[in-house]
Amino acid sequence: LKTLEALIEKPLPPPFFSEPSLCWKVAGKLPVMMEIRTPKTHKAKRVLEKRAPKLVENGKKTLILHGTKTSATLSSVLMELYRLKKGGAIKYSRRNENIRPFESGGETSLEFFSQKTDCSIFAYGSHTKKRPDNLVLGRMYDHHVYDLIEVGIDNFKSLLSFSYDKKIAPHEGSKPFICFTGEGFENVPELKQLKEVLTDLFRGEVVDNLNLTGLDRAYICSAISPTKVFLTHCAIKLKKSGSIVPRIELVEVGPSMDLVIRRNRLPNEGLRKEAMKSSKDKPKKKVKNVDQDDVLGKRGRIFIPEQEVGKTPLPDKSKGVKRERREGKLKKKKNKEEGSASKKHKESEAHPSGLFLLM
Repeated sequence: LKTLEALIEKPLPPPFFSEPSLCWKVAGKLPVMMEIRTPKTHKAKRVLEKRAPKLVENGKKTLILHGTKTSATLSSVLMELYRLKKGGAIKYSRRNENIRPFESGGETSLEFFSQKTDCSIFAYGSHTKKRPDNLVLGRMYDHHVYDLIEVGIDNFKSLLSFSYDKKIAPHEGSKPFICFTGEGFENVPELKQLKEVLTDLFRGEVVDNLNLTGLDRAYICSAISPTKVFLTHCAIKLKKSGSIVPRIELVEVGPSMDLVIRRNRLPNEGLRKEAMKSSKDKPKKKVKNVDQDDVLGKRGRIFIPEQEVGKTPLPDKSKGVKRERREGKLKKKKNKEEGSASKKHKESEAHPSGLFLLM
């Protein structure tokens, strides 16, 4: 305390404030030097590069956490989510007393775990008398809480309670087919948000092409009411249909549950715009002689050189030239024959006997 009082009474020299990024104020009064930590090993550099922003982001991992108290039903739900997301989820089984996502200051531990595990989606389960079997689903942006939605679990059925042929069981890490049925997903804001969160939770890696035979699971979400959604997990069975496109049959493999919406929190408009920004891979090069018109759309100018038709030589193998040459040869031959015949006729007229007189 004496040292702090001495620093407050005696201000620091001006060069200390030359770089604003190197200092911050405690209680608005005392400037303190910040420690700039740089990676010292190649492993630390690779970790920082992996967490840096990318043009194509990695797949979203899910963080599964337990609250202060959880019921048997809720523990089963969290375990089933971990099994469905195996390979893309991290589960902590220890109880967390300091996590309260909807309260101010209660998301500090949640953001710490998100940054530690590099997870952008979380599922937090708690059980109280006021909110039994409570499940909080949320998304993170830059390791800060982006949006939240709280649901209650009803009519839960574990995957162990379903009997089916194990040959059609979905493979681990396969891409799912997600189906949302009901007008509420388009009209009710809470169901809209739940649809977005469930899509990010179950879709896995973003791919350009997908093999039809690898599509072996489906999540069916049905809006029963404006506050209740039925969620079930099915296996896809492909059968012959007499055409290229196979016939699809759904076999329920579990788990299945009813999600009752309780509370939700939407992101503010500024944060939404910042999170929805996308960077261009490469700047587009300017295309010459191409204009954009509001009415006609995309227009282009084409430059054609002057065409000198008279000076253009005709090909030698054209039919017209061959015909002219053939006709010219016949005409020349005919003229030659006529010339020789007229010459003989003149000679016969000059000398009827056909004899020449020698002098």
